[in-house]
Amino acid sequence: MRPTLRVNVFRQSLIVSGLFVLGLLVVNLAVFKPSTVAVVMLSGLYQGMLFFLIAAGMSIVFGLLDVLNLAQGAFFMLGAYAGFAIYGALPAGTPIEARFLAALLGAAVTGGLAGALMEVGLLRPLYARPVYQIVMTLGLSTALNEMVRAIYGPAGLVPIEEPPALATTFTVLGGQFETYRVFIIVVGAALMLGISLLLQRTRLGIIIRAGVQDSEMVQALGINVRRIFTLVFALGTAVAALGGMTAAPFLGAYPGMGTDFLLVAIIVIVIGGMSSYEGTAVASLLVGLTRATAEQISLQYFNTPILASVSILLFMVAVLLVRPTGLFGRE
Repeated sequence: MRPTLRVNVFRQSLIVSGLFVLGLLVVNLAVFKPSTVAVVMLSGLYQGMLFFLIAAGMSIVFGLLDVLNLAQGAFFMLGAYAGFAIYGALPAGTPIEARFLAALLGAAVTGGLAGALMEVGLLRPLYARPVYQIVMTLGLSTALNEMVRAIYGPAGLVPIEEPPALATTFTVLGGQFETYRVFIIVVGAALMLGISLLLQRTRLGIIIRAGVQDSEMVQALGINVRRIFTLVFALGTAVAALGGMTAAPFLGAYPGMGTDFLLVAIIVIVIGGMSSYEGTAVASLLVGLTRATAEQISLQYFNTPILASVSILLFMVAVLLVRPTGLFGRE
C-alpha cells in the first residue's frame, strides 16, 4: 500500500471510530439518565484498557515477529499470581502502597523474563513453522494453567487489598464509580502512549522495525537481531503480566483467568487490524465501550448480561464485512 493511501485509510478509520463512539454516546443518552451514561462510558474505558493490556502484547509480537502467541492469556494469569506472591512475601508492617507497587513491578519483570525464556527456548526454533508456533503456544498456555491449578488449587485466590487511596468511590454526574477502575484506565493509557512512543520515536523502535523489514541488513550493521526479537517478545509478555496484576484487586487470581480474556483480545486485534498496534489500541476502546453499553442495556431490559458478549462478536462481524483487514489493517 502506498504511503499516501495508507495515511488516508488511517484517517478514515480514525473518523469512523470517532463517529462510532459518538453514536454509542447518543444511544446511551437516549436510553439512560446522565448518571448512568457517565458510569457506562467510564466502565467502557475501564474494560477497554483491560482488553488492551492483554491484546497489546499479542499485537506487538504478531505485527513485528509474525507470531500469534496464544499463550498471552497465560502470561496475564502468571502476572496476577506473581503479584500475589510478591505482595504476600514482603515483611509484616510494609505499607500497602509499597506492597502494591512491588507487586506491579515484580509481575511485569516476571512476565518479561518468562517471555524471554519462552522465545529463546521454545519459539526461536519454530519461526519458519507457523502452525507449530500456534500448537506450541496453545500447549504452553494449557500447561501453565494446569501448573497453577496444581500449586494453588482450582478455587484461586481472593482479591488483594489495594492502596487506601484507590479503595474509594467518587461521584460523576450523580453516579458512583470506583477510583481503582480509574487507576486501571490511567495505567492502560500510559502504556498505550508509552509503547507507541517507544516504537515510533526511539532508536530502539527504529531498530525493531528495521529488523522486521530486513533482518540481514540490520545484522550486517552489527546489531544482534535475535536479541532484539527476544526483547520484543519479552515486552509483549511483560505488558500482559502487568495487566494481570493490575486487574488482581478486582478479579483476584484463578486458573484460566487469562483464557477468559484471550478470546476478547483476539477479537480486538482482528477488529483493529492484525498488523496494526494503533488499530489494537483504538479497537480496545471501541470494544470496551460497546460491551459496557450492551451490558447495561441487557441488564436493564432483560435482567441478564448475555448481550455483552454477543455485542462484540456482532461488532467484529460488521467490521469484517466492511473491511476484511480490520479498521487499521493492511492487505
